[in-house]
Amino acid sequence: MEARAQQRGGAQVALPVEQERPVAATEPETPVQRRLIRLPDLRRTGLAAAAGLLLALAFPPYDLWPLSLAGVAALSLLTRGRTARQGAWTGFAFGLPFFLLLLGWLRVIGWDATIGLSVVEALFMAALGSGLAATSRLRGWPLWAACLWVAQEWARDRIPLGGFPWGRLAFANTATPFTPLAAIGGAPLVTFAVALSGALLAWAALRLRRGARTAAATGVAGAVAALLAGYLVPVPTAAADTLKVAVIQGDVPSPGMHFLGRPMTVLNNHARATEKLAADVAAGRAEKPDVVIWPENSSDLDPFSEPLAYARIDEAVKAIGVPVLVGTLVDGPDAQHVQNQGIVWDPRTGPGASYTKQHPVPFGEYVPFRAQLSQVITRLQMVARDFYPGTHNGVMDLGPARIGDVICFEVAYDGIVRDTVNEGGRVLVVQTNNATYSETGQPQQQLAMSRLRAVEHGRAVLIAATNGISAIIAPDGSVVEESRLMTAAELSAVVPLRDGRTVADRVGAGPEWVLALTGLGACALVALGALRRRRGSGTPAGS
Repeated sequence: MEARAQQRGGAQVALPVEQERPVAATEPETPVQRRLIRLPDLRRTGLAAAAGLLLALAFPPYDLWPLSLAGVAALSLLTRGRTARQGAWTGFAFGLPFFLLLLGWLRVIGWDATIGLSVVEALFMAALGSGLAATSRLRGWPLWAACLWVAQEWARDRIPLGGFPWGRLAFANTATPFTPLAAIGGAPLVTFAVALSGALLAWAALRLRRGARTAAATGVAGAVAALLAGYLVPVPTAAADTLKVAVIQGDVPSPGMHFLGRPMTVLNNHARATEKLAADVAAGRAEKPDVVIWPENSSDLDPFSEPLAYARIDEAVKAIGVPVLVGTLVDGPDAQHVQNQGIVWDPRTGPGASYTKQHPVPFGEYVPFRAQLSQVITRLQMVARDFYPGTHNGVMDLGPARIGDVICFEVAYDGIVRDTVNEGGRVLVVQTNNATYSETGQPQQQLAMSRLRAVEHGRAVLIAATNGISAIIAPDGSVVEESRLMTAAELSAVVPLRDGRTVADRVGAGPEWVLALTGLGACALVALGALRRRRGSGTPAGS
């Protein structure tokens, strides 16, 4: 009698994992679900791995973005009706090949680095798979699934060691119908819409197999609505002021781990390219820009400790006669540290305001637990000094423009980019050095992130790279001009300077927190329901 009363009460909870029959508060199992449950674990694991590879193909350099929907739908189906532990394994089997393919560019450093980082990131997918399985019997599970995708990215973007945001669903959809949603809720809202669309397609497939064509059509309609919702979002692009900008890509001697080559080579490349532009301006072959942007590491020597480097930069800046944003490594604040900086260099007054990269890359720009790990992994000794993190954002005056500078991987972190806009940056600058990863797909992935940032913040984005990909991106995310890899180039354009802020700028991380906590709340509801039933049946909580 007690069990029947619980069923009539309509509690929105799932059964304990060892029971396979649903209660009235949850949706009944479908024939498809029962067949999936009976799939051998090896077969399910193989299907999950294949789905993970499909999701990786949605990202640059492949850009098959509809596969992001297919990947979400497949993981939803493969975890539906499973126990939390089974869902965790399925999520891990999905995540590991996904990250191995997505992060293949790390092979330049070593396959051990690729595999190690992929395993760490796949653990977050394991947690996602567990959550998807736990909430799969709740009514409205596609909604909880979409929220859990946001929660997984929320955690992965922050931990460990400051997080690693690569592989967010939003970054596979930076030029799709979903993209305008970034102007309202940033990358998390784009991820939510993509995940909701994919989960609704999975729901529709289950209904179709049951013969419920009307219900299946409703699910498909919901997925299409989530896909097309972005078209209702206005993307602000109008501006009262403009800026003539030149982006210099000087190239490097050779790509790879030792791209810096001989001292002064990279600096001379960028100085010569700037002087060539100055000669073209003097000859009337090119318009004089208002400002010039050099990339990260465009000077391979610290100009404040190397007089020759200082003189070479100053010579090139005086030749073009306008302020130049120079990227260089600066020694300090002590002998064990170096700072990755963007420095405003004026043709009359020399170096002025600067921005120091706030989020150095673990194991690439600094070594956590150096004393212990360097004894085991001798290759870490290549990072001779740790990068010292900056303490403020990259908002600076560069000639007539107030810019928001971010350096390299920082473009992947929501808060760092958003802060530059909220503090007054009228145009975004991404100084980057992808020379280590030329022709690996990494430059294309970073370009895609920059396109999303343009829409999210309603700002033009100027990417300056040592040997590509440099680009000029309009506030609507379209690429105005783009350079080729491994070549010297100069990009010129007139870009808007905007003061208005998007809804995403104003609400900040609010939507992400709400969506993530909603997903986690659904998991908590399931766990509390299971605990309540165990207590009611007299089963020890730890059994």
